[in-house]
Amino acid sequence: MKHKFPLILLAMIALTNLAVGCHDDDSNEPTPSDTTQTKPPVLKPAEGLVQNLTTEAGEAIMLKVVATDGTDITGWSFAWSKGTDTDALTKDDQQATDTYIFAETVAGTYYVAVKATNADKTLTTDAYTFTVTVNEAAPIDSTVYIKWSGMTATIEMADDLSDAITYEINGADVVLTNNNVENEFLFVLSGTSQSGSFTYNGTFKTSFQFDGLNLTSTNGGAIDIQCGKRIKLNLKDGTTNTLADATTGEQKAAFNCQGHMEIDGSGTLSIAGNRRHGLRTKEYLQLKQNVGAIGVAAAADGIHCGEFFLMDGGEITLSGISGDGLQVETDPGSEEVLNGQFIMNGGSINLIMTAEDTKGIRLDIDSLNQTSPVMKILGGSITVDLTSTALGAKAIASDGDLIIGSSTTNPTVDINVAAETFTDPTTSEENRATGIKADKTLTIAGGTTTVIASGKKSRGVRAAKLVAAGGTLTVKNTGSKSQGIKLDGAKTNTDYYQETGGTVNCTNWKY
Repeated sequence: MKHKFPLILLAMIALTNLAVGCHDDDSNEPTPSDTTQTKPPVLKPAEGLVQNLTTEAGEAIMLKVVATDGTDITGWSFAWSKGTDTDALTKDDQQATDTYIFAETVAGTYYVAVKATNADKTLTTDAYTFTVTVNEAAPIDSTVYIKWSGMTATIEMADDLSDAITYEINGADVVLTNNNVENEFLFVLSGTSQSGSFTYNGTFKTSFQFDGLNLTSTNGGAIDIQCGKRIKLNLKDGTTNTLADATTGEQKAAFNCQGHMEIDGSGTLSIAGNRRHGLRTKEYLQLKQNVGAIGVAAAADGIHCGEFFLMDGGEITLSGISGDGLQVETDPGSEEVLNGQFIMNGGSINLIMTAEDTKGIRLDIDSLNQTSPVMKILGGSITVDLTSTALGAKAIASDGDLIIGSSTTNPTVDINVAAETFTDPTTSEENRATGIKADKTLTIAGGTTTVIASGKKSRGVRAAKLVAAGGTLTVKNTGSKSQGIKLDGAKTNTDYYQETGGTVNCTNWKY
């Protein structure tokens, strides 16, 4: 809230003694020399003061009792009160001084009342009530424009933001700090640079828009958002945006965010993580229903997020990945209800995996084993191709349960496992390339899931338990010495296999 006092006394109320005792020859009343005050003074507006005051939300006005007739108010105490109806005195908002600070952040009509009591508490004034109208605060232009052009960058913003925003520009490298902790700002990033970067520092939630941004860094990450709050990212409709980081440096990703990110907008975004990850968020990542196409290539993980991943729409394409395609790293200290979950309600994910001993979509248990991760593919489509070089890779892997579809949703999952086994160079352990791996229960509840294990010694499905509750699961093992479905126990044991409404097509089962 901003407190501004352009005038010392923005509103004044007079405390005036209007009644005294009087002498009557036919009575025993005191003579004028014995006159005493028989009732309290009357409060009323100071001369020239309009009874109805007006201010703006977030602005403060000072109300003060004064004596315009020379009355000495020393020793008097004052009771102020404020309400949203005419009976303001029912609201106990009292201040004992002759000054009252009125400040509201919500527009509306308010009623302020004041009473005065003398030092020995023998006299109390009547309440004087007046109105204060609070209007909506004048809108602030809270948009900051950052534009790159070759080896340079420029920033444009309203003068009102100069106290909140500080920045440094070194060639095309921009470091901006947002000191605001009250209002959400919008930062619009646009333009092209083959040697530029953007680092943002802040402690309050904020929004970004990519408006035709093409940024390649030569000395670190392309975008680094150092803010642990909610970050909204809009891919402006009709725009193409590309990010790439340097091949050296300490950056965690080409596009890094220390908070949780929510992405919307139908523009496209291509990310090249040349050093490590492509897109990384320390906390959760959400893709809204109207998101456009996002393509990622990376030296490590394509997309790496903490807490949980929630996808309602959009199209993700992951290729040229040396690590995992999309990894969710559960946070043992998170208070988020969805912590430890991968949830896909719509959109599409397309992965081409070429690196050995990696995972296409990966959901981890937390480091302290305190959560029970759950992967839910409830809508949309997933296509994963484990190529021949992706030795021992897993297309979809959950450290906990994995649920595909529901009674009302019908996702499509298509997986081709062309890779063979991977032999660990340290332990000599042989790991099979696998289509779907669930450390706990795999539930097929709707939709169509197809896995083809065409690589030598590859495997279609590996789960502790399989429940077929709806939809169709088809597993084919066409590779030499390949396996269809492997469970922890026999198919005839309901502790390991239940078919309650779904269909499982597989001719090769292992226990």
